[in-house]
Amino acid sequence: MKKLFLLGIILFLPIKIEASKSFIDGVIYLSKYLSSKEYIELRTKIGDIAITDSLFVKAKKFYDGDNSEALLALTFSLLPFNNMAVKLPYIGLTLNIPLPNAGDTLYYAKLKHQPRYLLFDSPKNNGGDIDKLAHYFANAFLSYNIGFFNLSKFMGIFVEYFEAVFKVQGSIDKKDLIVNHLGEWFGKNLKKNDRLLPSSGLSIYQLIYMKIKL
Repeated sequence: MKKLFLLGIILFLPIKIEASKSFIDGVIYLSKYLSSKEYIELRTKIGDIAITDSLFVKAKKFYDGDNSEALLALTFSLLPFNNMAVKLPYIGLTLNIPLPNAGDTLYYAKLKHQPRYLLFDSPKNNGGDIDKLAHYFANAFLSYNIGFFNLSKFMGIFVEYFEAVFKVQGSIDKKDLIVNHLGEWFGKNLKKNDRLLPSSGLSIYQLIYMKIKL
């Protein structure tokens, strides 16, 4: 799983604190929705790609139309882990860094129902591509908020290399880089079209994947 891409958000961009609804309020709200009967039944009916639109609409409505707050809360709500275990090179020291979440009960409840079959080549097992939506929304958040020298793409590539060096993942994941690009595309175009939904970016994965392969 990918555990360090969020450091770019935490280190480079401040989280708004003046909003009436806080960042953690959104994480809790979305975690409750992810474990609700309404969500579970809708996911079964429309599938994992389409359900991402429901998640975004819920988050955006919670934050009164604020796309930035919605994307950030979604990123943390969809993490498939609640701490980072980072093994430092050479000295062999492992650091366990807790991440913002809605508490153990909600965390494990929502984890069971997170979207994970998002791509045409998602593994057909219990894990699927459960980590990809957090990658997607994190890069969308960066792209939506930062316009200079394409920092969102830089952060996506940089973190993949960083993870390999610091033994979080162990190797560079090409699929992550593609999903990062899709998230960047969504964030950039969301600034132009406020009605854009996240499934629009995920749906072109196969085309981008084939282009890169060629």
